[in-house]
Amino acid sequence: MIEDNYRQRGLRNNLVKKLRLKGILDEEVLAAIGKVPRHAFFDDALLSHAYEDKAFPIGEGQTISQPYTVAFQTEKLRIRPSDKVLEIGTGSGYQAAILVEMGAKVYTIEFQKKLYERTKEFLPSLGYKPYFFFGDGSKGILSKAPFDKIIVTAGAPVIPTALIEQLAEGGIMIIPVGDREKQMMLKITKRNGKITQEEFDNFAFVPLLGEQGWGGK
Repeated sequence: MIEDNYRQRGLRNNLVKKLRLKGILDEEVLAAIGKVPRHAFFDDALLSHAYEDKAFPIGEGQTISQPYTVAFQTEKLRIRPSDKVLEIGTGSGYQAAILVEMGAKVYTIEFQKKLYERTKEFLPSLGYKPYFFFGDGSKGILSKAPFDKIIVTAGAPVIPTALIEQLAEGGIMIIPVGDREKQMMLKITKRNGKITQEEFDNFAFVPLLGEQGWGGK
């Protein structure tokens, strides 16, 4: 059982205040961040950094995203309870935990086998039980499509066509697109079979691997 003491809850509340000051206004997103024990995703040596608004390495060349980035992407998705959500890039599982905490039905796929195995075992121990898949996230999960919402937590060179095809009518996808160093956050909405696109700030993500990502290179 993960310890979640008074001090950790206080640090989480302070993080929520910081995110609100940075412009995150969705109270459901903030409430979820206030509940998920982010320190549980950190090795003991890094515990003191768990509630800083920074990204940290988790092995296999991957990171646990900066809380602001998690909050920003989640807010743009406009999650509703029972939304069917596809997450590309399970990573540490923190983003998936936030989505589950908000009542979404989450399907999450990870390209790195070690991370997939580790997170599939770890996340349910916290009480968060998304559906885990191992494979090429750039191809989505066709057998479970369509999805109300799709969130991509790695930088893509282009918007994978498979993900657009698997987005439900009226659905929203949030995806960082650019080069390996910097990406523009895009919000894709599908209405009447047509795609509209909004652009937001630049972010820096690890590369999206796979056939419609960076080819696993």
